[in-house]
Amino acid sequence: MKLSKFSDALRAALFAIAIFPSLASAGLLDDDEARKAILKLRADVAALTARLDARIDEKADKNSALELNNQNEQLRAELTNLRGQLEVLLNDVANLQKRQQDFYTDLDKRIRALEPKKLSVDGREVTIEQSEQRSYDAAMSLYKAGQYANAVTAFGAFTMNYGDSVFASQAQYWLANSYYAQRDCKNTIAALQTLLKNYPDSSKAPDALLNISACQLELKDKKESRKTLILLMSKYPGTEAAQAAKSRLTAIK
Repeated sequence: MKLSKFSDALRAALFAIAIFPSLASAGLLDDDEARKAILKLRADVAALTARLDARIDEKADKNSALELNNQNEQLRAELTNLRGQLEVLLNDVANLQKRQQDFYTDLDKRIRALEPKKLSVDGREVTIEQSEQRSYDAAMSLYKAGQYANAVTAFGAFTMNYGDSVFASQAQYWLANSYYAQRDCKNTIAALQTLLKNYPDSSKAPDALLNISACQLELKDKKESRKTLILLMSKYPGTEAAQAAKSRLTAIK
């Protein structure tokens, strides 16, 4: 409303300036009076213009403040949104770090599971692959569970895959026992003869001969059974198997 009044006053002043020359020329005012009136009107116009400009600037400042406030609100909204995104990113990073930690922990376990380990077999320290150990243990578990047919397959696979293993002679021995548990004496004898041929220094060799003799006896071959017992006593004297062979020899007629 005030700005409108200033505009009206300015228009009136400008109109007065425009008509003063014609009034002067019509003789209504003399030159000095006209000059003074014009100067006064011009001063009034200048004052009004200055006041109007000030009001316009003030209004502009208010508009600028309003616009700045709107921008601030927009920036606050954007900042809130960015903080939310930052929280999501931080959570994602934390989850990623946990997954990486879990991955490296699992990888370390897997690597350790593949690393060779040391143990004592037949009184000597040896190093074996853990896959080798697991394979042998799995076969033994089948034998102990009474799954002799599966044990034959497992021990046979072990001797094929790990022929140079420190467990190879024992696997061959338990392969023969798995056959014997099924009353398959022919395959038992064949498996034990393979043990004696391939692993003559095995701790299971004396027992292998004793078991061969038992199978030969079951097959009604007393002659071969006696020969096997005599071989056992001569080759491995002082062993428990040799003592057992001596007792059995006297029983075979």
